Amino acid sequence: MAMLEVNNLSIQFGGLHAVDNFHMKIEKGELYGLIGPNGAGKTTVFNLLTGVYKPNEGIIKLDGQDITGKSIIDINKAGIARTFQNIRLFKDMTVLDNVKAGLHNHHKYSTLTGILRLPKYFKVEKEMNERAMEILKVFNLDQEAELLAGNLPYGKQRKLEIARALATDPKLLLLDEPAAGMNPNETQELMDTIRFVRDHFNMTILLIEHDMKLVGGICEELTVLNFGQVLCQGETSKVLKDPTVVTAYLGE
Repeated sequence: MAMLEVNNLSIQFGGLHAVDNFHMKIEKGELYGLIGPNGAGKTTVFNLLTGVYKPNEGIIKLDGQDITGKSIIDINKAGIARTFQNIRLFKDMTVLDNVKAGLHNHHKYSTLTGILRLPKYFKVEKEMNERAMEILKVFNLDQEAELLAGNLPYGKQRKLEIARALATDPKLLLLDEPAAGMNPNETQELMDTIRFVRDHFNMTILLIEHDMKLVGGICEELTVLNFGQVLCQGETSKVLKDPTVVTAYLGE
């Protein structure tokens, strides 16, 4: 069974078909890329998958479960987490607390328990601290746990955003232009990090990216969007050589 299966997904804004008859199938454990020119509809697809938008047509299945039209919270609980092109960390909170924010789906106590500092509060906080530190160690961020997130270098902020998303214990991780704003050395380190995340967490990953070195270096399969429609799909090396992709996307 595929981790993500999307069929006939469509949405209109007024008379504009932002996404039209979109289809995609991602197997468990796959590292998959969604690419296309600016304005092709990539972020709209992410917003449909995560419940920000509700489709006019189509079906979205996550690990066999129909999540079409569900709320952002319900889709996150079902197992989809995402990062954003523009980093959205809690910059005035510590690195540790940013990751703990992602853990609250699975580690809970009541407001009253928190106010009164009952035994369960300390038990749950201890569990969250330990789990958050485990995740931070994966990204070599454990030494910065008590720093404010906004004081981290840009590349480490990107890593922290991925770490926070993973704290929700997703089945599918969506990365929205993770290499945006990075220098070549940071991009190479990010590629290594994404591969490690896939292998260490047994994660299925779908990413939007314009950096073709990153796409060609880590993605096993690609879907190319153009004007909201699927232009080409398949094995990365073949898709990137497809004449229609080269013309529409690479501008050659």
